[in-house]
Amino acid sequence: MGGAVSAGEDNDELIDNLKEAQYIRTELVEQAFRAIDRADYYLEEFKDNAYKDLAWKHGNIHLSAPCIYSEVMEALDLQPGLSFLNLGSGTGYLSSMVGLILGPFGVNHGVELHSDVIEYAKQKLDFFIKTSDSFDKFEFCEPSFVTGNCLEISPDCTQYDRVYCGAGVQKEHEDYMKNLLKVGGILVMPLEEKLTKITRTGPSAWETKKILAVSFAPLIQPNHADSGKSRLVHLPPVAVRSLQDLARIAIRGTIKKIIHQEAMSKTGNGLKNPPRFKRRRVRRRRMETIVFLDKEVFASRISSPSDDNNNSEDMEEERQEEEETKPSELKPDPPVNFLREKVLSLPLPDPLKYYLLYYREK
Repeated sequence: MGGAVSAGEDNDELIDNLKEAQYIRTELVEQAFRAIDRADYYLEEFKDNAYKDLAWKHGNIHLSAPCIYSEVMEALDLQPGLSFLNLGSGTGYLSSMVGLILGPFGVNHGVELHSDVIEYAKQKLDFFIKTSDSFDKFEFCEPSFVTGNCLEISPDCTQYDRVYCGAGVQKEHEDYMKNLLKVGGILVMPLEEKLTKITRTGPSAWETKKILAVSFAPLIQPNHADSGKSRLVHLPPVAVRSLQDLARIAIRGTIKKIIHQEAMSKTGNGLKNPPRFKRRRVRRRRMETIVFLDKEVFASRISSPSDDNNNSEDMEEERQEEEETKPSELKPDPPVNFLREKVLSLPLPDPLKYYLLYYREK
C-alpha cells in the first residue's frame, strides 16, 4: 500500500514531495504545512510513519493523508480574517495550520465527537504554542474546540466563511452543511465518494466542483435512544479580543517590522528565508491506481500524456542535481528566532517579556 507521493525523511521533505506532485500549489499553504511538524501530532510509538502519505488511526485519534489535507487547504482558499469551522476537528492539526493563515482577527472553531480527542487536540495545540519556533513567524488564530455531533449544531449558530467536514457526508445532509455557510463562503467535504468544493454564490445559489475520488468513514448519526432528545451543539461565541491582547499583537507586529527594516539595511533585499538543505529532486508520480487504507483513499489525479514524455528529462535533471549537491550536503544551522531575541533584549520587566512571547519555553 502507498500514498500519492513518496515518503519523506522529515516534514520539509514531505512538503517538497507534495509540492512536486502539485498537491500544494500556493505559498500560504506551503508556509502553513512547513510551520507545523506532522510528527508532533502522532503518538511517540508511531512517529516513524509521520512523513508517509498515509492516514493514521489509533483508537479515536485520526489523521488524514497529507495529500488529502493539501487538497483541502488549497480548496478552502483561506485568507486572513476569515471565519472557519472544522467538523470532525480531530487532533487539531488541520485547524492549527488554518489558524496560521487566518491571523489574529479570524475565527477558528472545531466540533469533535469524542471528548478524549478534544483533550488530545488541546495538548498538541499547547505544545505547538509553547515550543515551536515557527509560532513567532505568524500571528495565530488559536482554534477553539467543542464536543458534540456536528449534525446537531444549534440552528441559531453563526454562519462561517469556510467550512470543512472530515467525514463522509450523505446526500441527505448536503443542505444542512450548505446552510452553515455565509454567502461567498466555501464548503469542502467528502460527498458521495468525492472530495467536493461548494461555493455559496447567493442566498440560494451554489457552485459545485469535484476535486478527488475519496472514501471517508461516514458521519456518525445522532443517537437519541437514551433520552429521545437532541443534544444541540453550541459553538463558541465570537469573542472580541481584550485590549491587553490587542496590545501584544501590535507590539509583536512592530518588532517584526523593525527586524525586517534592519535586515533590509544590511542586505539591501529584505529578510530572506534561511537556507534549506537541498534535497534530491522527486519526480511526479501520477497514479491511476486507487489504494485504500482504513476507509480512506490515496490517489493522485489522472496523469497527463506529457508527464510520461518528460520522464527521461526528469531523470537527467535528477542526476545532475545529485551531482551538484554532493559536495555541500550538510544541513544548515537552525534558523535564528529574531523576534524572540529582540524581545528578550528590550529594557522591559521579565513578566512583560514572557507575556509578549506567550510564555513559550524555548
